[in-house]
Amino acid sequence: MLKLVLLATLGAWIGFANPLFHFPPAVLAFPLGLAWIGLRAVSGGRAFRFGWLAGTLAATGCFYWMVIPVQIYGGLPWYVALPCPVLLAGFIGLYFGLFAYAMHFAGKRIDGMPLCLLAGFAWASMEMLMGSVFSGFPWMNLSSAFAAWPFAVQGASVIGAYGLSGLYTALAVALLLCATYRGALVLAVSLTALIAGFGFWRVSAFDVGKLDYMVTLVQGNVDQGQKWDRAYQAATVRKYARLSAEAIALHHPKVVIWPETAMPFYLQEPTPYRKALETLVHETDTPLITGSPAYRVTNTKTNAYVLYNRAWLMDTLGQTTQSYDKEHLVPFGEYMPLEEWIPFKKLVQAAGDFKPGLDNRPLKLNGVALGMLICYEAIFPDLAQQQVERGANVLVNISNDAWFGNTSAPGQHLDLATMRAVEQGRWLARCTNTGISAFIDPVGRRAAVGNQFRAESLSMKIAALTADTVYHRINGWLKAFIHVMTAAAFGYILIAAARNKGTVQ
Repeated sequence: MLKLVLLATLGAWIGFANPLFHFPPAVLAFPLGLAWIGLRAVSGGRAFRFGWLAGTLAATGCFYWMVIPVQIYGGLPWYVALPCPVLLAGFIGLYFGLFAYAMHFAGKRIDGMPLCLLAGFAWASMEMLMGSVFSGFPWMNLSSAFAAWPFAVQGASVIGAYGLSGLYTALAVALLLCATYRGALVLAVSLTALIAGFGFWRVSAFDVGKLDYMVTLVQGNVDQGQKWDRAYQAATVRKYARLSAEAIALHHPKVVIWPETAMPFYLQEPTPYRKALETLVHETDTPLITGSPAYRVTNTKTNAYVLYNRAWLMDTLGQTTQSYDKEHLVPFGEYMPLEEWIPFKKLVQAAGDFKPGLDNRPLKLNGVALGMLICYEAIFPDLAQQQVERGANVLVNISNDAWFGNTSAPGQHLDLATMRAVEQGRWLARCTNTGISAFIDPVGRRAAVGNQFRAESLSMKIAALTADTVYHRINGWLKAFIHVMTAAAFGYILIAAARNKGTVQ
């Protein structure tokens, strides 16, 4: 069993993006190993325990970067920081333990193609739950491991990233059963041909639109440890203004985009820093989107207020009449869940204590509707879906991955964001503080990618698209269909097992 745990763990470590060695197909060993654990276990309890162990080890390898924001920027001691990724991984591992248990239960009653298909439905359903339970954290989306290979993720335009993960899981289990089930090889080859064939066709045939909307992304590469120090605020503003002015003079963009909280002050206040931005947009005649914290006073007598993680649109007159407040906040980082019951403060104190935004609309500029996603909002399919439903014809993801240093996190984050472009059939402009900034086309190709840890700008002409993908149109009932099919299949197996038991007795 430990060999299977190792197989699943290494599959996740190598399959998901990392700075050492990334080979996307290796990720198939993750669901394959978990299914194998379930099928070989002598009991359901044993299947769950070893599945949980494999899932926890795999997740720890994917979440290890959490130590950096908690220990270095959160100021907490190492003995508090080190357990954080392990604790989160232990919780996420419960999902994978349940998957192994489900394979053990189903494997005793069905075989062959039905088992492969059930595994696919179960995995897709599991990922959807992972993305919603306790605010959700769908970081280990299986299909996102293939984001570096655009042809391999085109299925997300039809069945979404979660559905595509289920398809890859069915493929992995078919490979597992090749030795014992005659039709497994046929199923594996058929699924591979379907995924690759549709992928290559869509990548080659998709019309990415008329590239006439020039956008500039500015990556300031500001040290996270100095960012909020008042002594460095003026230097930060000057750096972004200089990089922007140089890019504007060369490329004449329709809009310049700066990262999440690029401006470490309240842009809504009439400070000299805001004046500097007003001068920039006025003199260059170029609108600006930038991240900055914002506040709303809730009680003037007590000076009570609430904070927001906001993206501002400043027009060429220096006015900020449009904005987007981050809706899906990071628990324990941007807010404290169950604050009255938990005997410690937020793990990352420097991030702020924010409230979620409500009823956000795309930022409209020059006839283009820019659907905003701040930081890890890009890992949630429903938020991109919501922005496109509200008219977004371009997606914009601003982030600050400086928290994570030179770890796996920036690459994994980019892969997850790529899936939103494919699902929605939209160009995605992704601007970060230290990288990885990129322009991603509607089929997931990285049309332009910046360098990490370098102060630079990235400019490109993109297109505003309005056609909806199949996934966008069926998203509402697709999730219900997957959950219902999973529940119905296991319900049928339970009933059949009960009948057989009664017959034997």
